[in-house]
Amino acid sequence: MSLRSRRAIRAAVLPSVVLLSGVTLAAIAHVEIREFVVPTPGALPHDPAIAPDGALWTTEQKANKLGRLDVATGQFREYPLTTPDSGPHGLTVDGAGTVWFTANYKGYVGQLDPRTGKVREFRWNDARAGDPHTPVFDAAGILWFTVQRGNVIGRLDPKTGTSRFVEVPTPNAIPYGLVMGADGAPYFCEFGSNKIGRVDTTSMTIREFVLPEDARPRRIALAPDGTLYYSDYARGMLGRLDPRSGRVDEWRSPGGPGSRPYGIAITSDGTVWYSESGVQPNTLVRFDPATKRFETTPIPSGGGVVRNMVATPKGELYLACSGVNRVAVVLPATAKESR
Repeated sequence: MSLRSRRAIRAAVLPSVVLLSGVTLAAIAHVEIREFVVPTPGALPHDPAIAPDGALWTTEQKANKLGRLDVATGQFREYPLTTPDSGPHGLTVDGAGTVWFTANYKGYVGQLDPRTGKVREFRWNDARAGDPHTPVFDAAGILWFTVQRGNVIGRLDPKTGTSRFVEVPTPNAIPYGLVMGADGAPYFCEFGSNKIGRVDTTSMTIREFVLPEDARPRRIALAPDGTLYYSDYARGMLGRLDPRSGRVDEWRSPGGPGSRPYGIAITSDGTVWYSESGVQPNTLVRFDPATKRFETTPIPSGGGVVRNMVATPKGELYLACSGVNRVAVVLPATAKESR
């Protein structure tokens, strides 16, 4: 184990960085991966989400649709969007079962009522916000979202329909993955830099945490202890940021420097799951923070790049396997036992 210090950039938070070693095992025999074909060919299922009723929702970016999978019956229903070529990218489902999505090609946030199929569009006049990316609700019901090429973070109040935007301090930061932290603030990956940002929900000021040099965090997930795990796509690493101290821990991903870790999620027991998109077939990686043990399982279809995944309250995982036009349900041993 070696300790490496890094120089602060601008006014960002200087972390202490620790490179840790993990133990890699060949496979996880107790994980079951069930895959379901999206009905529209070439739909490019981009991101998944879980609804209150347990359904798996996905954006179909190339098909201009949203899809709903009943995981119990395998029934798949598709909902076409109103504006052509909207490019639905990220999505989230609120407590009432309403689906919210980002229209990455047309610059708006959409709201789908699954009961009627009606879509409502929320638009703005800020030219910077042309490609909304990943949406997440905070505890107050405000929808936050990253804007990748526009280099801004957006805030939408669904009650009033008003939006506000704040520019990321680092130029060309490419704000990407987004999660709500334990302190109730949005944290986002700066895929164009080696930083993770935090947005103050009141002032909308951004604080940046500096990661190791050449790191490129892409997706991010919240652990039960309040730490944040991120997939370092460029360096083939799993990273952990403690936002309270600024400390960063890193582990080499089992697939090596070219493994391209991407979608990541954490189940309620604290287990970290992510996919290696640079390994063929794509792998699902399990990391135990207590033992520092890695286990890998190949995705049966090959995965086709798992861009995002979510954990369910039952301990399952929902995946979007973009390049092979499938979505997947992962049942770890604990989740299968609870069924």
